Amino acid sequence: QVQLVESGGGLVQPGGSLRLSCAAAAHSLDYYVIAWFRQAPGKEREGVACISSSDDSTYYADSVKGRFTISRPNDKFTVSLQMNDLKSEDTADYYCAADVTYWLCTSDWATAEPYERWGQGTRVTVSS
Repeated sequence: QVQLVESGGGLVQPGGSLRLSCAAAAHSLDYYVIAWFRQAPGKEREGVACISSSDDSTYYADSVKGRFTISRPNDKFTVSLQMNDLKSEDTADYYCAADVTYWLCTSDWATAEPYERWGQGTRVTVSS
């Protein structure tokens, strides 16, 4: 069973960058659709980015498009979320999730529905 672990969160100033990592120990993530979500205090969980497993096609929320990049490093065991030009509104707990059923990000990728596996989250705080 795939167990996901996020890392890389922390405190960063506005305009700064962070790189989050989603890992599954001893389990390749190459076969799974992986998405990143975030949840800010008092707000609904929001889909941030998704990467397909069949062709590595990517999808982004409008709020992060052009600033965040989801990718699969060559190690097969992680999926990264590079976050640039961070803003205070990016402050949230960030979670990765795996869809173990399909090969492509579905039309509802930004909802929790397609995902069977979730990590515990990593906190990102953007503040001066």
